[in-house]
This record gives sequence, C-alpha cells and structure tokens, in this order.
Amino acid sequence: MQNPFSKIPERNKLLLLSLVVGITSGLAAVLLRWLIDVIKDFANGEFISSAFNWQYLVLPGLGVLISMLLVRYLIRDNIGHGVTKALLAVSRNESRIKPHNNWSSILTSSITIGFGGSVGAEAPIVYTGAAIGSNLGRISGLSHRSVTTLLGCGAAGAVAGIFKAPLAGVLFTMEILMFNLSLKTMLPMLISSISATVVAYIFCGQNPSFACTLTTFSIGNIPFYIILGVVGAFAALYFTRTTLWLEDKFAKFENAYLKWVLCAVALGLLIFLFPPLYGEGYDSMLALLNGHEISLESGSLLSFLMASPWGVVIFFVFVFFAKVLAMTLTNAGGGVGGTFGPTLFSGAILGFAVARSLNLLGAGVPEQNFVLVGMAALMASVMQAPMTAIFLIAEISGGYELLIPLILTSTVSFGFVRIFEKYSIYTKRIAQSGDLLTHDNDQAVMTLLRTKDLIRDKYPRVRVNDSLRKLVKAISNSDAAVIAVLGDDGSFQGMIDVANVRKYLFRSDLYNTTKVYNLMESAPEIVREEERIEDVMSKFERTEAWRLPVVGADGRYLGFISKSRLLMAYRAELREITSGD
Repeated sequence: MQNPFSKIPERNKLLLLSLVVGITSGLAAVLLRWLIDVIKDFANGEFISSAFNWQYLVLPGLGVLISMLLVRYLIRDNIGHGVTKALLAVSRNESRIKPHNNWSSILTSSITIGFGGSVGAEAPIVYTGAAIGSNLGRISGLSHRSVTTLLGCGAAGAVAGIFKAPLAGVLFTMEILMFNLSLKTMLPMLISSISATVVAYIFCGQNPSFACTLTTFSIGNIPFYIILGVVGAFAALYFTRTTLWLEDKFAKFENAYLKWVLCAVALGLLIFLFPPLYGEGYDSMLALLNGHEISLESGSLLSFLMASPWGVVIFFVFVFFAKVLAMTLTNAGGGVGGTFGPTLFSGAILGFAVARSLNLLGAGVPEQNFVLVGMAALMASVMQAPMTAIFLIAEISGGYELLIPLILTSTVSFGFVRIFEKYSIYTKRIAQSGDLLTHDNDQAVMTLLRTKDLIRDKYPRVRVNDSLRKLVKAISNSDAAVIAVLGDDGSFQGMIDVANVRKYLFRSDLYNTTKVYNLMESAPEIVREEERIEDVMSKFERTEAWRLPVVGADGRYLGFISKSRLLMAYRAELREITSGD
C-alpha cells in the first residue's frame, strides 16, 4: 500500500514538517531548561554547604566528569560546539546529523550546567533542533535542499523555544547558521519559530525570559553607548581569541582524565573566587538587569572588594575575564555547553562595569540599560550577527524602548571588531579549514549541489584485458565519446577516448591481438563520489577536461560527471536560490 504522504508535493511536505520540527524543537528546549533546573536543585540540595562554599570547588568538576564519561562510553562521538557542528553538517556532510544528537546534547549539557559548569544551554539546543530537522527530513525522503531547510527550521525553533523569541530564532538561523537560500525558506522557518515559541509559552508562561526594569532612552547618552560599543568590540576580540587559543592548548592533551583533573581544579577555583561564574550565571544577570546589587557571601575571599565603589568595578572586570576561562575549562574538561549563554552573561557584566565606571566619573547613566545593551554589543561582535543581537535582546527582555541604543551599540561593536577579526567565534575554525559557508550565492550553490546527483552511467564499459574486437563492438553500440576501462573487480583503470582510437576501428587484423590496455589512457583526474562540488570544479579547471570519472569509496567505477551537466545544474540551482517565488 502506497504511503499517502508520498503523494503530497514536496513544498507542502516541507511546510507541514516545519510545523512538526518547530513543535518538537520547542519541546526539546523546554525539556532542557527543566532538566537543568531539576539537576541544579538536586545538586545544591544534596551537596551545598551552609558554612562555606565548597560546592563551588566540587560540583562543576563532578558534572564535567559525568558528562565526559557519558560522551566517552555511551555516545562515543564529539558533540561539543553545537553551532559550529551544525554549520559543518551543512557545508561538509550534506546536512546530515547523526540521530543520537536528537537527545545526546540535551542529556550531557543539562548535567554539565546543572552541576555548575560555566557554559550555556543554547548551542546544545541549537544542535538538537538542527538534528531533529535533519533526521526528520531524511526520514521523510525530502531532497537535499529541503533537508537543509528543515535543519535551519530546527535551529530557529530551538532558539525561539529556549528564549521565547520567534524573530530572533529566524534571524539567528539566517544570519549565523545558514547561507543565502531563497525567500522560500522564510515561511518554513517562521512556522517553526512561531510554533516553538507557542510551546514555550504553554509550558513556561508568556513573560519575557529576562524581564527587567529599564529607564527611558535619553539622546544625551548616545556618546556613552558609542563608548560601550567600542569597548564591546575589544572585549569580543579577547573573548574569541582567548577561547580558541585555550582550546588549542587543551587539545594537545592526549590523556582525557588528566585533562579533566586540571580543568576541574582550575574551574572550581575560579568559581570559588567568583561565584557569579557558577552555572549559566543568569541569576546574577537578572539581578543586574533589575538594578539589584550582587552580594558575595561573607566566606568569599574577594568579598572585601564590594566595600569600595571602584572595588565593585574591579570585581566585575575580573568576572568578565574569568568567564572566558571558566567556559573554556568546562568544555575542555569534557563538559558539553556553548558560548551563546556566556556571551550574553559577559556582555551584561561588561555593560555594568562600563556604566558603573561612568557613573563614578559623574556621567549619571542608567546602569540597567547598559547591562542590557552590553549583552547586544558583545553578542553582535563575538558572533558577528548584529541583527540577531538587536532583536534577541529586545525580545528576551521586552526592551523595545531601547531599540535605538541597541542598534547603535551593536552596529558600532560589530563594525569595529570587523577591522581586526573577519570571522566569528563559530566560523573562524571552519574558515581555516576551507569549509566556511558564506552569504555569497556561488558558495551557496556549491554547497547545495552534490556530486552523486550529477553522475551519469550511460558510458559503455570494457575490461582492461578485453580485445580490440570487444572494444569495437562497444563503440558500435553506443554514441558515447568515452568508454570506461575497468578491472575484474569493477575498479576504474582508465578510459578510452573514441576519437583517439578511431584509426584502429577498421584494422580487423588487430582485433584479436591488440588489448584494451594497449589503447587506454589515464584519466586527468578521478572524482570521489562524496567529493565536494567546489573541489570537482577545481579539477575541471585544472585539467581543462570535459568529463571526469567518478569512483566510490571502495574505488569501484560509478560513471562520469561532465562539465556541461555540472554547469547546467549550477545555473538551475542559482536561479532557484535567487528567486523569491
């Protein structure tokens, strides 16, 4: 019996599945947030010390250890850096994400963060949403283009669900995760983003995720917001380059348990000295957004800093610099979490430190406003996504009244950081490996085309030890310009150019004595079935060949790919992504 779903046009399938992906991604975001809260309550209830903050020394490292063991022995795959992994799935793996990513990032990140790991939940849930979209699209038999769109729908739904921010979900996907697809992708992503937000509203209420008290924007504070934007750009350079540098250093450790010990000890000491680093730090961020002072326990070694006005600024500057270290230590030690949340937290800390410094100098700026705008400034420059930063911060706080300073500061911060750093924290490594997707149409086309879809197997085949007689028969039965020469195991050995052997076709005296291996020639280049289209294009340009043979992973001949077929597919795909239909 035929599946009735198969009769539905793919365009309609995509819209229907985008709704399913949005609901599922929203549920996944709600589940992750609930698990983090449950684990946090359990850990603090079981291990917290009322006399001294020993839990800061022990719990984060314990959570990292549990996550590391789960990844190492249960999941057996690298699931860190979720946003970067999703980017690589699109650019290098035909938008395929392994099925275990539907749940593995939720499990491990909730443990890491619940026990106090200083990372964010947003990147893991983005990877989870992308995995949901990718796997549902492939199970449903959609085309590569539609699977890629559903991957983006899942990511948009995940961001929308965890922040209750539908517009930010779409902007995040279009600005950070995906390349320049056509406007056709907007509707599915909007459906996913809105449906995920509704799910979050049902389970978590309709209040903004970071509701805060703000002061009306004053045009006289514009110079101070510009200062915050410039400071945010330099802070972003520190954030990005320090993170990547430390990750490179820790990657050289071969012993995972030794690395965990070093990271757990250093992480525990940092959180012990700076309690706001514990977990995501959103409690401290909310306090600052609402104009409340963050009080340190009397047992804290640095509580004396809070006794002086400039000591408070110094403490929060230390917190900013330490957050990057704590985040990297958490991930390097084996924990699972992202940089999205730490970027927001660090931006809030930075905004507060700048505002408090200005006020101590007599400026009189509203500190809560600067905390909020600082979040957008750092996000715009670290992720190099100003539109996402502007509207995400406005949505999660209800701070649309600060839209002008959000736009101004994010623009300044983004523009300034681009002078020194071309790539974001998500794309820098991908750019170094040559796998970066851009918003350039040519690059988008190259990514959407697949080598395996362009293979033609219309060409005759002969064996390497066949006689000229068999070759003549193969030529007479086909109008192909080339003939593939194979070994007994089906492997590609060479090719016959019919034009070059035409002079032998009427030499019947050579039919039995001349062998194919006497007449064949080597291929200018051999293309692998899974090879990227941009690499195939490079081979055509380098060899000036009109067609090249394609082999599978085992070396078996699959057919030829021609330059004309490749160019026709390129033009058709280019028309598709630049049309708004």
